[in-house]
Amino acid sequence: MKLIGAFLRLVRWPNLFFIVVTQVLFYYCLLVPAMTGVSMPGNSGSLKLDPFFFALLVISSVCIAAAGYIINDYFDLNIDLVNKPDTIVIQKIISRRWAIAWHGLLSAAGVIISGYLSWKLRNPIIVFANLGCVILLWFYSTNFKKQLLVGNIIISLLTAWVILVIYFAEISISRFDEPEYRDAVQSIFKFTIIYSAFAFLISLIRELVKDMEDREGDARYGCRTMPIVWGIPATKYFTTIWVILLFGSIAIVQLYGLLKGWWIGSVYCLATVLVPLITIGWQIQKASAKADYHRISTWIKLIMLAGILSMGFFKWYL
Repeated sequence: MKLIGAFLRLVRWPNLFFIVVTQVLFYYCLLVPAMTGVSMPGNSGSLKLDPFFFALLVISSVCIAAAGYIINDYFDLNIDLVNKPDTIVIQKIISRRWAIAWHGLLSAAGVIISGYLSWKLRNPIIVFANLGCVILLWFYSTNFKKQLLVGNIIISLLTAWVILVIYFAEISISRFDEPEYRDAVQSIFKFTIIYSAFAFLISLIRELVKDMEDREGDARYGCRTMPIVWGIPATKYFTTIWVILLFGSIAIVQLYGLLKGWWIGSVYCLATVLVPLITIGWQIQKASAKADYHRISTWIKLIMLAGILSMGFFKWYL
């Protein structure tokens, strides 16, 4: 049991569960309602990405993400001994050899499943993009995360891809000349952009906060993150600018929702996303200790969860 618990901590099981929740909500609350009634060629239903294929897509996403967490901890062992010694799994419980083996196995499983999906859906984007995710996660762990902003942007893009991959798996460019299909896809495209942009921005903010939290260990091992290169004060202002940008973008979307009569969803987002974002921006400016940044990082994750859960309202709006 100890080994199983250690493995689950290594692959960050709460984050993997978060990926599953995000994709399930997007699929069943946005994609399925929007595509209902759109006939497929041969009367095969309204969705190319049927529930079975969607389940495989979720499994491939989870496998690739789990592999990414493993390889990140594998190469971050020395840094983690400084930043978070109590949470280390590799070498203490799971050997480095087994860690790299699990990384290879999970990465291969994710890419193979993606390849099968690409073949069945006749969509090469899935396998090539997920293979690219595996490669990016490797180079992020070995090199990019130590560079100014590069690692932050990569992780934020990969977070957004969790949503984008569902959209790209479903669309068929050859059917865009069908008005019914085109209208449904355009409707989904708007929500895909909104939620993937939200995922990107909130993830970027959290990555910057984590860099401030981990500054000591990162500096000791030659990382060039923003708090090390620019200093903490400049990083705080930079992060707060993104918080303001995210707040403004969400506020505009909520105004659109109010005009459409989506009162419950808009009030929900005001209470669980917009108001907490104001608090987070203020807390970032006041933070000084490592514990402060850790607490802010946790709250940002909760805001991200609240934002993703808002997809549930569209089950009735669409």
